[in-house]
Amino acid sequence: MFLELDKKNKDTVAVVDDNKEYVTYGDLCDFSKKISKVLSERTLIFIFAENSIGSLLGYVSALTNRIVPLIISRNTDKALYGRFYKMYNPKYLWIPKDMVNLFGGKVIYENYQYLLIDTGLSSAPLYKDLSLLLPTSGSTGSPKLVRHSYQNIEANARNVAELFQITPSDRPIAILPMHYTMGLSVITSHLYAGARIYLSKKALTDKAFWDTLKNDKITSFTGVPFSYEILEKLRFFRMELPDLKIITQGGGKLNTELFKKCCEYASSNNKKFIPTYGQTEGTARMTFLEPEMASKKIGSIGKAIPNGQLSIIDAKGNETFEGETEGEMIYRGKNVTLGYAINEDDFIKGDENNGIIHTGDIVHRDSEGYYYIIGRMKRFLKIYGLRIGLDEVEYLVKSNFAIDCVCSGNDDLLKVMITNKDITELVKGFIVEKTKLFQKNIEVLYVDHIERNEAGKIILH
Repeated sequence: MFLELDKKNKDTVAVVDDNKEYVTYGDLCDFSKKISKVLSERTLIFIFAENSIGSLLGYVSALTNRIVPLIISRNTDKALYGRFYKMYNPKYLWIPKDMVNLFGGKVIYENYQYLLIDTGLSSAPLYKDLSLLLPTSGSTGSPKLVRHSYQNIEANARNVAELFQITPSDRPIAILPMHYTMGLSVITSHLYAGARIYLSKKALTDKAFWDTLKNDKITSFTGVPFSYEILEKLRFFRMELPDLKIITQGGGKLNTELFKKCCEYASSNNKKFIPTYGQTEGTARMTFLEPEMASKKIGSIGKAIPNGQLSIIDAKGNETFEGETEGEMIYRGKNVTLGYAINEDDFIKGDENNGIIHTGDIVHRDSEGYYYIIGRMKRFLKIYGLRIGLDEVEYLVKSNFAIDCVCSGNDDLLKVMITNKDITELVKGFIVEKTKLFQKNIEVLYVDHIERNEAGKIILH
């Protein structure tokens, strides 16, 4: 069974939803057996995901029965879904019941407010170890997929369970969407450990979220930088939550002030703050910073997760595994995925990465072996010979002003969008000082908000 769910105590509660309905580990196994009688062939299924029991059961039963799921948000743009559908020809769809009028095909099974639809299509041949397909992280308009193996999912679950020391007594709240690689990592690692997962679609601003956090004695919370920006506005760092033991973050870089606040909150309230870093291509988690080092290594993504390895290739092409240096970060581990799919013919491909990812992230490694992201290889401008890192400018602005910010541009002009119209000139002067660019090469624009997807990733149009 998927993640050896059949070896867990069958009466232990596995998942609880917003309505306080639940399923046990025995229910997960029983549901997978029922689905096996309907899905008799190894093929492709699209799962329109949300943080609900029905959605999670579709994922678990697909992997248990070696049916390959492509997981996308139930809110996926209709045009993008149409591209996925035409390119990849799913044999089956697993959709929320209230979406039935949007799809053709024959309904062949119904349970937990979800429907299984036979499309009548024939999927392309599948590589024997292909287990899961996810859109590339942050994708808003591309049907490019990341191909996972069964080993990838098991390795991620095992590694994350080990680094967080997850036990069956843990009660995480899973608010990150399950179509997002880190949201899925939270789910699989806690299923692997036999914990009780509180799966929620509620916003952080919803009273019901806080009722669950307090009344159900939640022990861990995982968020992205945008989550912590919201928590700060809600005065989270002043709250007394005695049952909460771990706060953890991934999905981007926290600004310096928020990072320090998380450290101070954890230290003052007997909790652990554990920053992490990862990519869809690495089945979510690839590095973590030990909680005891967080306040000493502000802004660091730490070191490799258990059973992983990091290195750096510098500007001269030399790869090193220790010592202070800068360059592109390389990751090795069993959680490294098979490669990409850009059409259905790629589903038959084997392992193209061989356990190695060239992350595309430019990092600094200090003398003690801790890694700090300082930019992306493709997120640079070169203006009058000056190399300008867009990620670095965003980080500096958000760390020094109480605003959201996103940068873009070309090799003539740095464009900076901010969410406070009263300080555009102040921010411009600050950027001039930090980058040494001329004012004419910087444009600071006010926007009322910066659009983000369900995982908190910035959407650029």
